[in-house]
Amino acid sequence: MSKTRIDLNGKTILVTGSPGFIGAYLVLRLLKEMSSGTVVSLDNMNDYYDPALKEYRLSLIKEAAITSPVRHIFVKGSIGDKALIDKLFAEYHFDVVVNLAAQAGVRYSIDHPDVYIESNIIGFYNILEACRHNPVEHLVYASSSSVYGGNKKVPFSTEDKVDNPVSLYAATKKSNELLAHSYSKLYNIPSTGLRFFTVYGPAGRPDMFYFSATNTLAKDGTIKIFNYGNCKRDFTYVDDIVEGVYRVMQGAPEKQNGEDGLPLPPYAVYNIGGGTPENLLDYISTLQEELVNAGVLPADYDFEGHRELVGMQPGDVPVTYADSKALEDDYGFRPTISIREGLRKFAQWYAEYYK
Repeated sequence: MSKTRIDLNGKTILVTGSPGFIGAYLVLRLLKEMSSGTVVSLDNMNDYYDPALKEYRLSLIKEAAITSPVRHIFVKGSIGDKALIDKLFAEYHFDVVVNLAAQAGVRYSIDHPDVYIESNIIGFYNILEACRHNPVEHLVYASSSSVYGGNKKVPFSTEDKVDNPVSLYAATKKSNELLAHSYSKLYNIPSTGLRFFTVYGPAGRPDMFYFSATNTLAKDGTIKIFNYGNCKRDFTYVDDIVEGVYRVMQGAPEKQNGEDGLPLPPYAVYNIGGGTPENLLDYISTLQEELVNAGVLPADYDFEGHRELVGMQPGDVPVTYADSKALEDDYGFRPTISIREGLRKFAQWYAEYYK
């Protein structure tokens, strides 16, 4: 698909969901790469997980902003607050919007549906409406590999049908893609959705398996391994995700008219995944080894004694595996960071942060 090139220097950019995990890393990247401009971070700093981690990431951003030529502004608030979103768009006239704010987590959505509707549906609608009334050069938003649901065909391609979500979280992410498509068609808003595959790394989300498992192991507990270890995940290190987002921001789907003279929707969706599904047991072994190397676990640690194999969880899928060829073709990028390298960085960060 042909792209309209966007030079981010001098632009005003909104990143929602920063200082969330991916959002914080993206803002740090923008502060480092851009030579001028303004980045506005928006997050409601909720307590879905330990807010101290968000405060920590925000402190890294504030520190980086001191020496960056880019102005950074943090706004505490929710994308579900329409008045706030409208006010920010009217005040800052954003050129590029990256919507990473969402209620995350498959399992949490089973017991807490309300927050998913408010953040992931109503919140995203508020962003789309604001982009409609304050035209932007590019709207980039987070979708998820969970939209593939129970698809048996691997690797997952963006050409596949994704009409069978197995969790409310997945349904809200698929809804985002449908809403973005309709707004792109009706109002000619260039939009790109990114289906992230199992993101991990330092200062990540504590509800993610590698992080929660580390917390358990560090307290000498036993970790549950679902589907008796017969799971494969396309684990993607956070720097690879951010590299993908950063490149996509700079290339918006081109505005074109169809044969009827009406706009063709300037709309695209891509996978960003490691491209090599890792067996869960191999991943856990690598994690435990790196935790020993980082001094989080003792040198004589009994790996087998701290594992319990259990059945599948509701809403989970046995395999995720991204076909990221379209991203490589259009943006010249594919993830390259191995789980060994990624988990080593996480283990070293964890040892430092929690010492």
